[in-house]
Amino acid sequence: MPVPCWRVARHPIHPHDFEADTSFMPKRTPDVPANAASDTLASEPIKTTAPAVVRAVHVLDVIAASSEPVALADLARETGVPKSTLHGLCDTLVKLRLVKRHANGGMTMGSYVMGWANAFLSQTNITEEFRAVWEASRAFAQETVTLSVLDGAEVIYLACHNGNRPLGVTFRIGMRLPAPYTATGKAMLSTLPPGEAADLLAGVWPAPLTRASVSTYAALTEEMAQVRRDGYSIDNGQMREGMICFGAPVFDASGERAVAGLAVSFLTNEIDSETGRRIGRQMRELADQLSVRLGAPARR
Repeated sequence: MPVPCWRVARHPIHPHDFEADTSFMPKRTPDVPANAASDTLASEPIKTTAPAVVRAVHVLDVIAASSEPVALADLARETGVPKSTLHGLCDTLVKLRLVKRHANGGMTMGSYVMGWANAFLSQTNITEEFRAVWEASRAFAQETVTLSVLDGAEVIYLACHNGNRPLGVTFRIGMRLPAPYTATGKAMLSTLPPGEAADLLAGVWPAPLTRASVSTYAALTEEMAQVRRDGYSIDNGQMREGMICFGAPVFDASGERAVAGLAVSFLTNEIDSETGRRIGRQMRELADQLSVRLGAPARR
C-alpha cells in the first residue's frame, strides 16, 4: 500500500501549475450570526496602521447584526464613517461578495463570508478526519483521493492520498481549479440553495481546461441534477483528458450545504459504466463517513 501524504498549504497555486506534485490542507466556509455586532471590533478602539480594514470590519458587523437590509444613511450613523467614504467602501465590499446590495439600496451580508465561517468551524479537524476515514477504509488504496473546498467559483485542494497509478497529472497543495470542471466542484455546487450557484458563476464563464469541459450553466445544471439524483458527481475528462473522477459532497452539522468534497481519479479507459456506478456509490459512502465524523447526521 502506498504511503499517504498529508501536508499543509504554504502558498497559492494556479491551474497552470498542476503538472506536478500532490497533497494538501484546509480552508473553508461560514455563517455570521445575527448578533455578530455584540463582539464588534469597533466597540474598542484599535491602534492600527490599517484603519480602512477596521472600518470595513465595523461595517460588516453592523450589517451582520441587522435582521433587515441596512441603508447607507443608517450605516453612516451606526459607524460614524462619512457617507462619501462609505460609498466607496461598500462598493468594494459588494464587488468582493462580502456584501449584497438589494434593489432598494439596502445591504445584507454576501455569500462570500460563508467560506470564512465554515473555515473557522471545521478547518481545524477536517484534514485529520479525512485521513482517519481514508486509513480506516479499504476503498481506493491504489488511487488518488482528494479533499477540496469551494471558494467562489473555484475549488481549492486541501488534502489527498497520492495513488501509485499514473494519471498524467498530479495535484499541488492549495491548487485552485474552476469548480464546474471538477468532480468535487460539481458535487459541492449541487448542494447550494437555488440561484446561489448561478450567482457564483455569473459573468465570465471559466476558460475550458479540455474540449470536454462543460460550456454553459444550463449544461452544468443538468450535471448538478445528476449529483442530487445519484449522490455522486462525475468529471469525465473535463479537468484532464483521459482522466475520469468521481466525487461526493461532505457535510457537517450546519445543514445541507456541503462544506467540502471528496473525489477519486482513474484513467478513463479503466472504467466501464457498471464499474463507474460502483465507484460512485463507494465515494458516496466514504463522503458520508467523513460527514458523520464532522457532526452531520447519518444520511440514507
